[in-house]
Amino acid sequence: MARIQLMPDHLANKIAAGEVVERPASVVKELVENSIDAGSTWVNIELLEAGLQRIRITDDGYGMDQEDTEKAFHRHATSKIKDENDLFHVRTLGFRGEALASIAAVSRLTVQTSTGDKAGTRIKFEGGKVIEESKSDARQGTDLSVEELFFNTPARLKYMKTIHTELGHITDVLNRMALAHPDIKFTCTHNEKELFRTNGRGDLLQVIAKIYGMNVARKMVPIEAETLDFKVTGYIAKPEVYRASRNYISTIINDRYIRNIALNKAIQQGYHTLLPIGKSPIVVLKVEMDPILVDVNVHPAKLEARFSKERELYEIVETTIREAFRKQTLIPKVEQKKEKSPPKSYSEQRSFDLYQAQPDNRQPTTPAIPNAPAPEASSFPDQQHSVVKEMQTQPEQRMEELETATSPAVEKQGDKKRVPTMYPIGQLHGTYILAQNEDGMYIVDQHAAQERIKYEFFRDQIGEVVQEVQELLVPLTFEFQSKEALRIEEYKEELERVGLFFETFGDNSYIIRSHPQWFPQGFEEEVIQEMVEQLMSDERINVTKLREEAAILMSCKRSIKANHYLNQTDMFQLLEDLRLSTDPFTCPHGRPIIVFFSEYEMEKMFKRVM
Repeated sequence: MARIQLMPDHLANKIAAGEVVERPASVVKELVENSIDAGSTWVNIELLEAGLQRIRITDDGYGMDQEDTEKAFHRHATSKIKDENDLFHVRTLGFRGEALASIAAVSRLTVQTSTGDKAGTRIKFEGGKVIEESKSDARQGTDLSVEELFFNTPARLKYMKTIHTELGHITDVLNRMALAHPDIKFTCTHNEKELFRTNGRGDLLQVIAKIYGMNVARKMVPIEAETLDFKVTGYIAKPEVYRASRNYISTIINDRYIRNIALNKAIQQGYHTLLPIGKSPIVVLKVEMDPILVDVNVHPAKLEARFSKERELYEIVETTIREAFRKQTLIPKVEQKKEKSPPKSYSEQRSFDLYQAQPDNRQPTTPAIPNAPAPEASSFPDQQHSVVKEMQTQPEQRMEELETATSPAVEKQGDKKRVPTMYPIGQLHGTYILAQNEDGMYIVDQHAAQERIKYEFFRDQIGEVVQEVQELLVPLTFEFQSKEALRIEEYKEELERVGLFFETFGDNSYIIRSHPQWFPQGFEEEVIQEMVEQLMSDERINVTKLREEAAILMSCKRSIKANHYLNQTDMFQLLEDLRLSTDPFTCPHGRPIIVFFSEYEMEKMFKRVM
């Protein structure tokens, strides 16, 4: 008796739905992608009970005629793939033809669609079977309603989370869709209450403001780079704006949101030493490339991708982010919530007033700064919130102000640095330097400041050390797990090329009799452990990264600590050395060094201006 049988279509569709239709958010994703592929300029999403009761998607896309509508709900029915070569040139969001059949199999689905040149088609499905078919109006576009999702698969239904959790997943999907397609107008309502709306004007920054709020949007920095293979654009948040998870990083490849661990790592490396340890930035990164360089057919929900020239792409992303920040002044500014913005900034108004007070053909004078010592030679060596709140809309008139408010203030500078000269006026608790200039007051963390200065010094110094080894009077002994020992044996030649010789000393134990000369004294064991950890995670030795870690260790241990009192001259020199450093805004661990209080904000705090 034969054991192998062909599976009935309705059962195969239910199984396929297990991959494609994980939860209501999966349905929203697949249907909105279909609307986008149909050339829609607007897409409306209506939800009841987080989509479990009803999901209705309406658009103004191309629509379908009767024949195509009937075909579209068969498994693997697609207009995008004709042969296997097309899989390597995918330019649309959907292409496998699984979604509609899978969704219809686990719901009560009604579709109304028309190409606009004649009467449309209306078909009603229940559990994947057609139960009604008729003509509909001729409005161009598609209106698709999914009701009672998982009504015939109760086992799947019981795994659904709370209404708020499921709604959160849906809004996350819509956020990514809106970021990937700012030229499409999206509207979403839940239980007849509007959650989300974009204007479809093609302005990515306005979409960012809708999703994350105006305060975040004002602190976004535009990026742009282009090579023969890749075009990279988007916005990156200043380091002062960060989150605890990587969910706020949106990577969009050829208008498709994807997840890629290595690409996220390249973004994090672009922020190197600018973010606190364990924190992640808010980033919207868009990459355009030839579809042949990316494989999007590696995940059932098409959320992951593989790249042919991935190392080149990651280097471009990392370099572009670093260079963008090198043009920015990244000093956090203390601000009160503004009831009404002044007609112009206080510094502009003050400069205007000073100019008006001068005789003709004279420049405004700079206010005298007391206790400013003359510069001398350096004494130091050469840094999930709620769905509803997140989706709140902002007044349109504030949107219009957004472009100018977020434009990067890149100074036209020759030798002028991104940090102005600051004059110390005192010290707080032996830990913070209080300084001033004509713009306002600065608070500087002295330990973080010297960490940054020493880090850059040691980083450059270590980078110049030749590949020589230092013999040890007393060998170092290490014990590793079996998998670590196997990796060491596998990469023994590479370890020896960088000056590290592991000698077997029993089961999974090794001794080290010498090490590279650039190892920081007193931290040899930590650097060797870091090398082994790199082998386990990256399967290679990154000497540049190891040297940076060594520089961070030395800078931290050898910098002045809290409760260390400095005289006026030492404070001024520390501020000057900081000002002349490459990245004077954060310590090597990503903590801020300087906080700025503008004179206007201080006057507001004391109610001198209202």
